[in-house]
Amino acid sequence: MSDSFDVIVIGAGHAGCEAAYAAAQLGARVGLCTLSTETVAHMPCNPAIGGTAKGHLVREIDALGGLMGRAIDATGIQFKLLNRSRGPAVWSPRAQADKKIYGRFVKAALDALPNIEWLIGRAGRVLVEHNRIVGLAMEDGDTYRCRALVVTTGTFLNGLIHIGPEQHPAGLAGEPPSQALATSLKSFGFEWGRLKTGTPPRLDRDSIDFDRQVAEGRFTVERGDEPPVPFSFLSPPIERAQISCYLLHTNDRVRDLVRANIDRSPLFNGQIHGIGPRYCPSLEDKIVRFPDKERHQIFLEPEGLEAREIYVNGFSMSLPRDVQADLVHALPGLEEAVLLRPGYAVEYDFIQPTERRDMKRRLRRGSSPESMRLVSTEAAKSSSSGETKRTSAFSSTISSRKAVSSRTGCSRRVRSTACCSESTTPICA
Repeated sequence: MSDSFDVIVIGAGHAGCEAAYAAAQLGARVGLCTLSTETVAHMPCNPAIGGTAKGHLVREIDALGGLMGRAIDATGIQFKLLNRSRGPAVWSPRAQADKKIYGRFVKAALDALPNIEWLIGRAGRVLVEHNRIVGLAMEDGDTYRCRALVVTTGTFLNGLIHIGPEQHPAGLAGEPPSQALATSLKSFGFEWGRLKTGTPPRLDRDSIDFDRQVAEGRFTVERGDEPPVPFSFLSPPIERAQISCYLLHTNDRVRDLVRANIDRSPLFNGQIHGIGPRYCPSLEDKIVRFPDKERHQIFLEPEGLEAREIYVNGFSMSLPRDVQADLVHALPGLEEAVLLRPGYAVEYDFIQPTERRDMKRRLRRGSSPESMRLVSTEAAKSSSSGETKRTSAFSSTISSRKAVSSRTGCSRRVRSTACCSESTTPICA
């Protein structure tokens, strides 16, 4: 094998970055595998951190020394503490992020640790010797030895995107799925399942006259808290200016359009088989499951200070492109809005979290329960509110029972496996 690490982490999304940072802080030599350093801690769906329940998880990550709380405090563009009308136990911090600045902050924090090395390429196969996991093979043939392997799969394991009748393999829009890694992991005999999540259409900010819609009563301005409440107890007071988001509601026209086209929704015509998130339903789900509800809240959220895209929170869907355009234009104040890209649903594989209880029966051709353990780690990824991916991130950790080495000070270098084709996005988010 061409190099050796204490820990290799596959994927540089929220979960992968936290795993790499934690291991490096403990003194381990870490290899962090991704297709591009340009998309580290990328927010492919909702550009926000926290929210109900998820905000608590971010606080727990912070208490354990993680990055996410400090990153959002440094880069957030609107902060709110939700559920203030209830008891303090359910107060939930949430912050809108500038997705590009957030990613740059996290990458800089990882770059500051000399014992983290970037492995640029596509993860392919888990390597096993004498019933123990010993390394990772890249799709181009390069191999790396490790004592612990962390796999943060996100939505990429055999990912399949749905936009009405359109289907194409992808982890996210424009990003290839991870099929070789999925095949490798399945060879261990774990019980697998299929999940589904989704994202809403993106609108062109310049095509919406926010001031006029507010003045005419179609939009309500949603401002951040003053003063903002930080996520991290290590952060200084947040004193910078905050952006505004905008609240509007669905109407009868939206409801009628969904009902008239429900047979074209992959979620209801049998095209999608994965299980969707319970607490963040798609627009189709909301209309069908709550037929007596006259309207639903929609929030218009900028994806950054200078970003062109507006995220339509609460409007996730997998309907055909033409129906999505009609639905957007049926919303009050968005009659002239320009769609930059449609919403979609994505199905992906995951390992059942209960598999950690039955290692002997499920692991074959691999590590023994006495020397290895597999732990399902979803918290860091799912703490990124939204993408209505709200359960989108599933992470499996395969780690050695032996303590990681305390080696530090390895020279930083970037390894390129030259397998990215035209995509520069990570195989595992």
